[in-house]
Amino acid sequence: MTNQNVVVPDAKQGIDITIAMALPKSLFSPVVPKPLPASPGGYFTINRKRFSKKTETGGKISSWVDSMRDSSPTRVKSTTSLSETEEKNSWIVNHPSALNMFEQIVKGSKGKQIVMFLDYDGTLSPIVEDPDRAFMTNEMREAVRDVARYFPTAIVTGRCRNKVYSFVRLAGLYYAGSHGMDIKGPSKNNCKYKKGGVLFQPASEFLPMIDEVYTVLLERTKSIPRAKVENNKFCVSVHFRCVEEKMWAILVEQVRSVLNDYPKLRLTQGRKVLEIRPTIKWDKGKALEFLLESLGYANSTDVFPVYIGDDRTDEDAFKVLRNRGQGLGILVSKVPKETNASYSLQEPKEVKDFLRRLVEWKRSSLQGQRRA
Repeated sequence: MTNQNVVVPDAKQGIDITIAMALPKSLFSPVVPKPLPASPGGYFTINRKRFSKKTETGGKISSWVDSMRDSSPTRVKSTTSLSETEEKNSWIVNHPSALNMFEQIVKGSKGKQIVMFLDYDGTLSPIVEDPDRAFMTNEMREAVRDVARYFPTAIVTGRCRNKVYSFVRLAGLYYAGSHGMDIKGPSKNNCKYKKGGVLFQPASEFLPMIDEVYTVLLERTKSIPRAKVENNKFCVSVHFRCVEEKMWAILVEQVRSVLNDYPKLRLTQGRKVLEIRPTIKWDKGKALEFLLESLGYANSTDVFPVYIGDDRTDEDAFKVLRNRGQGLGILVSKVPKETNASYSLQEPKEVKDFLRRLVEWKRSSLQGQRRA
């Protein structure tokens, strides 16, 4: 190894910045077909723009990997010496169990129409290695079916709408796929926005672009074992839940390199998944607002929306409810996470128990009204 100085010219100020670097002697030996051109004094120059761009790109990829390493939403990072148990107990105080607080929740809904919004993966079904096998249990399906009998109910998911419908298989629900960019209501419902059953598809013009990116990503990610690319119609999902962590940086770099050619698409992250979406201002929170409006509750004070989800993308909906000062958000998580939700549930089984209690409470209320 020999020490060489690298001169990085500053085009704006006309200043050369010298960086000492250790370089192998073979770099300038005849075995290298085209050695870097040296300037007087044994220096060679590097274009500052390219040097900065590469450094910046490396930093961004590193940030993405750090984000991927965290749970989704981001886990709470303790700034104190609290033990893990103390930290969880502290978090539960601010985000109590929706089961433990059930009576308080239904009391807050008195005289109002409850409207249910449910994420799918990690909420109605467990997170599994193969996203094509994220089946919900029959017991969960029955709980969702019964809830929909008493309350307007929507499935709001990043999945393709047709895909999640094949999992749920319940006709009386609203389905908002692709993070709410593909909304369809029950065919028998008289929703004022309905046209042939489809309520809203704000990103239709992006369909050819999404298909193109999906095809390119399939090819680009072939070299990354167990990476899975999924076409969710109005967005593309790149699942990395089964990819070795040492390959994450390569995966991000491949995905970002593809998106460089598509400035109208953006990269976001969910739970063990990278997602490519149109740059339009639409998310699960917008979908929630749209569905409330289509149900006639746009500016109503007589509605009580309940949104249950486990993902970072569900935070947009939690935030909308908090800003409206109506209803509540419930985060599904076993660990403390930064969230705009008011309550928590640990896992899909607790979601099922909560839905069943809601149905039992409603049935009991109706029976009491009949007797009166």
